[in-house]
Amino acid sequence: MRVLVTGGSGFIGSHFVRHLLTTYPEYHVVNLDKLTYAGNPANLVDLAGSPRYRFVHGDICDVGLVRDVMAGCDAVVNFAAESHVDRSIEDAGDFIRTDVFGTWVLLEAARRHRIGRYLQVSTDEVYGSILDGAFREADPLRPSSPYSASKAGGDHMVLAYWTTHRLPVLLTRAANNFGPNQYPEKVIPLFITNALDDLPLPLYGDGRQVRDWLYVRDHCAALDLVLHKGAEGEVYNIGTGDELENIALTRRILALLDKPETLIRPVTDRPGHDRRYAVETSRLRALGWQPAHGFDEALAATVAWYRANEAWWRPLKSGEFRTYYERQYGAR
Repeated sequence: MRVLVTGGSGFIGSHFVRHLLTTYPEYHVVNLDKLTYAGNPANLVDLAGSPRYRFVHGDICDVGLVRDVMAGCDAVVNFAAESHVDRSIEDAGDFIRTDVFGTWVLLEAARRHRIGRYLQVSTDEVYGSILDGAFREADPLRPSSPYSASKAGGDHMVLAYWTTHRLPVLLTRAANNFGPNQYPEKVIPLFITNALDDLPLPLYGDGRQVRDWLYVRDHCAALDLVLHKGAEGEVYNIGTGDELENIALTRRILALLDKPETLIRPVTDRPGHDRRYAVETSRLRALGWQPAHGFDEALAATVAWYRANEAWWRPLKSGEFRTYYERQYGAR
């Protein structure tokens, strides 16, 4: 089987590429990635010589390139997206282009090539905030940020191609991911790496926002299951129920690093900040999935990885990142 993975040099995508090649010795993977600031060739540098892995540098919005790269593939898994809420608030244009138009380009190419399975990787943020209970897959989408609105637009396009063309699509909406190789603009790697350098941890508002946390390797296992056993045209929520307030998460990170809570620095809350995310996951669990890693175990492993891999993350926190960070949170 030959699988086209878009955005395969990013955080979740690189873990999934490695998962496929490790789990299925007969599979071949083509990784199409634009290598924006969050796409890192170092994530898969050890695969460069593998005859089962091919990297293509390119944009999913490039119609001709996508058609060429997809030729001969049996399945497509789309991770390619602009994905940071704060950046979408500053400038939504790239998000709309990649997350909506780019998704359409992929779907149209998949239709022309009669691709056997198309899996769109989305987010629970498309549902918006929920104070009690949990969102089910059929609930209406009420995105709060330009990022989640762009992802919702891509979701609607995917399901429209199922309804109109019977393209064999599958769609997942996952909780907040964390783990090794995550770009340090996201809260867990940002707070770990800041704490390692005794820098302030910029915590939005009162820190009482609630998130469900999903270890990236458990996410990859869920995606594998949906890709191979999911029902065409269906949406699958992916979450663990490991809900935690951001302030509690921050304190756990500091405790694991033996750093003082005086490093916590409250900052002005994000505009339109969702208070709580939660998804109901019985549809996915009926396929046989359950998380293999407890939250505390996975967080400790993630902290240990960043502590041991400064050579990976330290160069990322200079240049463009530093300019963005100082604009967002003030001088470090």
